[in-house]
Amino acid sequence: MSAPVVLAGHDLVERALLAATVSDTVVLVADVSESSLRWAGNSMTTNGIADSRAWTVVSIVRDGETTRVGTVSSTSADPDDVVAVVRAAEDAARTAPPASDAVALIAGEQPDAGWGDVAARSSIEVFESIVPGLARGFDGADALYGFARHTVRTLWLGTSTGVRRRTVEPTGSFEINGKRGGLLDGASAWVGTHTRDFVGLDVDGMLAELSRRLDWSARRVELSAGRYETILPPSAVADLMIDLMWSMDGRGAQEGRTALSAPGGGTRVGERLGTLGLTLYSDPAEPGLEYAPFVVAESSSDSVSVFDNGVDAERVEWIDDGVISALAYPRSAAAEFGTRPTALGDNLVMTGGTGGTMDDLVARTERGLLLTTLWYIREVDPTTMLLTGLTRDGVYLVEDGRITAEVNNFRFNESPLDLLRRATEAGATVPTLPREWSDWFTRAAMPPLRVPDFHMSSVSAAR
Repeated sequence: MSAPVVLAGHDLVERALLAATVSDTVVLVADVSESSLRWAGNSMTTNGIADSRAWTVVSIVRDGETTRVGTVSSTSADPDDVVAVVRAAEDAARTAPPASDAVALIAGEQPDAGWGDVAARSSIEVFESIVPGLARGFDGADALYGFARHTVRTLWLGTSTGVRRRTVEPTGSFEINGKRGGLLDGASAWVGTHTRDFVGLDVDGMLAELSRRLDWSARRVELSAGRYETILPPSAVADLMIDLMWSMDGRGAQEGRTALSAPGGGTRVGERLGTLGLTLYSDPAEPGLEYAPFVVAESSSDSVSVFDNGVDAERVEWIDDGVISALAYPRSAAAEFGTRPTALGDNLVMTGGTGGTMDDLVARTERGLLLTTLWYIREVDPTTMLLTGLTRDGVYLVEDGRITAEVNNFRFNESPLDLLRRATEAGATVPTLPREWSDWFTRAAMPPLRVPDFHMSSVSAAR
């Protein structure tokens, strides 16, 4: 029996475009190669490589002033299915309601370099540099759990107007959870980091930090809910700021539906947040945090449009020197509201701190709390950007510049906008892994932040 034929990514794009019969068509093909290691109780449990493909056809039917869009996605690798998927997208477009974000697709002239290349792949060998350090950790007294994941996504984007874009996006994460004194009632701590290739990852240093945090749990103090001076580490800052960026759609702000809406109309662009002069930006060319240098959209929303597929992605300062300076607008919304088009980023960086590590902030704290990570973050009120969530894997009491005990976990209620207004100190920016959002968003660099009155709204029984 002969092996099944699998089209190369660029060939799949061209075949789908050739089959199209409507006004305009966009085809997106993503080949994903993922390697992973998992361990539990100081033993490796699973490892392996998985390859997958997902592709999407966006069909656009234009009839006079009316434009309709239909989108169908598939994971089929059978070339004989291409025409059926295209026809399904076209049928969906013909019966869809009119698209409010319709504009002309951009035109393309030359395909990106590497357009005709095969997909890049991950391999289990990417983890060679971290295995010796993990083995040393497994020989220790603490129980270690966690995983390492490396993903390489090769993306092809083609349109009926001649756009041919291709990019390769490697990204990885490395997380270790340490337990001491039992799974249910013992101490728990976490460390994690983002990496593109695992080269130079300091596993021994991460394990030493994990052990230090577990040592802090030797003494335990119960605290009540309330507002505490709190040091947020870079990981927690990233989780909160990602939520902030995801909420920065211009249309919602213009229409008075979000926390970025100004009283009396308009948006909060131009408003100063606090006194620290922090800058929050996305940049597809940020060293070590690179992402696709063009817009990729399988469906439209207030912040992104399928009609913008292939448009160059650029650096965007969402907050510039403490001032809200940009919101996300697809081209159609930008024209409607008289501003420039801006796309949400797939990385996020905050700069402008005075320098210093998390330990330096602790040393300057008379009494307060040091968080480790946040999780189960959910939106409570979009008009204030109020979020709720839980602390996890270590909340520590700081007294006279030293960690003196572990305290209980809390539920928090906070708005990232208000945090930036109230923050009194920011440290040095470092690459970090946002723990809550790491399944969707890994590329971040943040400073630790000091907040004088972080709202721990209730005590959590979680350990």
